[in-house]
Amino acid sequence: MSMALATARGVLFVHSAPSSLCRHIDRTLGATVGHHVVLDWQEQPVLQGTFRAEFSWVGPPGAGRVLAAALRGWEHVRFEVTEEASPGSDGARFMHTPDLGVFSAAMDTAGNTMVTEDRLKAALQEGRGDPQRIAKELRLAWGAAWDDELEPFRYAGEDTGVVWFHQVG
Repeated sequence: MSMALATARGVLFVHSAPSSLCRHIDRTLGATVGHHVVLDWQEQPVLQGTFRAEFSWVGPPGAGRVLAAALRGWEHVRFEVTEEASPGSDGARFMHTPDLGVFSAAMDTAGNTMVTEDRLKAALQEGRGDPQRIAKELRLAWGAAWDDELEPFRYAGEDTGVVWFHQVG
C-alpha cells in the first residue's frame, strides 16, 4: 500500500522591504522554491519607500520554516510566514522585524500561537511572583511584540491580491 505524501499550505507576507531589495527577495525565494519567482510588489503606505507582497504556497510540511530561513537576516525586511497544520504536523508561524529579529511558534488549526508547558513554567519562574513580570514574559512567549510591530503593516495590505505557488521546499 502506498502512502500519499503529506502536504502543507501557508502564506508568506513580506510586509515591508526597501525597493532595492525587492528583486533580491524574488531571486532568493526562487532559489528556495526551485523556480523563477516575481512577486507583485505594492507600495507599503505605512513606511515610505518600502513595498509589500504576499503569496500562498503549497509544499511539504516544514516548508514554512524553509521560507522563513531564506528571508532571515534581511536587515530591513519585515515578514511573516504561516503554515497550516497538516496530518502529522503542527502548524507554524514565523515573524521577523528589523528591531526584534525572528519569532517562531507552533500554531493550532484555528491560527492561535501555542505556548509550550516548559515556556509557561519559565515565564512563571522569570516573573518571580510579580504579576507584571509574568505578564511581560507571557507576552514574549506568544510573540506579542512582533504582532504589535507588524499589525499596522498587515492592515495596509488588506486589499492586495495573493499569488499562488505550488510545491515549495
